[in-house]
Amino acid sequence: MTSPQAPWSRARLRAPLDWWEERDAFLKDGVLALALALLAFVPTVSHIGAQIGDLPERPVSVPSIGLILAQTLPLAARRRWPAGCLVVVAGAFAVYQALGFATTSGSLGLYLALYSAGAHQVRLRHALAGVVSAGYAALALVLNRLGSPQGIADYLAFYLTLGAFWLVGSTVRTRRAEEAQRRRLAAEVATAAERARIAGELHDVVTHHVTAMVVQADAAQFLLTSAPDKAGEGLSAVSDTGRRALTELRYLLGVLEATGESASADPARADRAPTLGRLGDLVEQARWSGQPVEFSERGERRAQSVDVELAAYRVVQEALTNAMKYAAGQPTRVLVRHGEERIEIRVTTDGPTASPAAPPAVRRPDPGGGRGLAGLRARARMAGGELEAGPRPEGGFEVHATLPSKPAPE
Repeated sequence: MTSPQAPWSRARLRAPLDWWEERDAFLKDGVLALALALLAFVPTVSHIGAQIGDLPERPVSVPSIGLILAQTLPLAARRRWPAGCLVVVAGAFAVYQALGFATTSGSLGLYLALYSAGAHQVRLRHALAGVVSAGYAALALVLNRLGSPQGIADYLAFYLTLGAFWLVGSTVRTRRAEEAQRRRLAAEVATAAERARIAGELHDVVTHHVTAMVVQADAAQFLLTSAPDKAGEGLSAVSDTGRRALTELRYLLGVLEATGESASADPARADRAPTLGRLGDLVEQARWSGQPVEFSERGERRAQSVDVELAAYRVVQEALTNAMKYAAGQPTRVLVRHGEERIEIRVTTDGPTASPAAPPAVRRPDPGGGRGLAGLRARARMAGGELEAGPRPEGGFEVHATLPSKPAPE
């Protein structure tokens, strides 16, 4: 049985680690440099380190202590100034070896400096590698002149060891750069997708309402001369449509401005959200525009997730917009079936009548769909559904969407 104190204890242990991770790199590296410097004076581990030359050992002295510190303390700047750190540490190491002082764990600072230069040096990397290699070659000649028993193979093996630390740092640097590039590209893709989503939302809102307002204004203009007593109703329909457009635009702007849970936590914004329950408003608006629309729902309507609610609303909205634009006055049927696993939406617009006295008002849209239908297909796929749109064999046009049923948690 887990103790109730366990989470609290883990939190107490995690707090110091989180604090340390938030510290500046200079502080972290300074602690590392100081720890390595102190370790060099601990008798049990002080003799573990890098060594080349095998010259007769000299006793510990003030110069040797100074050279040990010069091989460790500069590591405090290993990330801020990796080239300078490597030059100082490598120079101190070379002098230390040439003077024949005993092996010290402080010489491990050379390995860390090489790794840091490979991982953090940005400019003049090849020049720095050339300078360090030339310095090592000079050290090998000096040690040979001083009577070192080691041969070319020994110097070459040590050089390859040093190069391995540089190579590890370079590999880490390359992977970090690739990861940064991947994050940058992912951010660009996300930005482009967000722009496309905003453009799609604006298209759906503006196109639908502007189309309805144009149709309603034309009808009102006609009524001003033919039936002035009914012109007021047409003008009221234009006004109502404009208000609905403003409401949806406010909702859209509110969603764009909101972050985190604030978008759904605002009751006023939730009241303006396009949902399945507001499909009747779309139908009524289309009817006020002179479009004969028959609306029916089957099954029990349940509150769905935001993406499903919005996708369903936009499907009906875009289908009715196309009906008013391309088949003005033609009978249109909107059918919504609520199932346990999916929601089916079918919007059908009839073709032109066969009366020769009434020329057809239908302009058949592109079967591939304009920007609106293409955006609806993408929206339906993002919600886990499918959308098909195209002309009917008997005439007219049909939009058929299937969306998964995702009841919202209560």
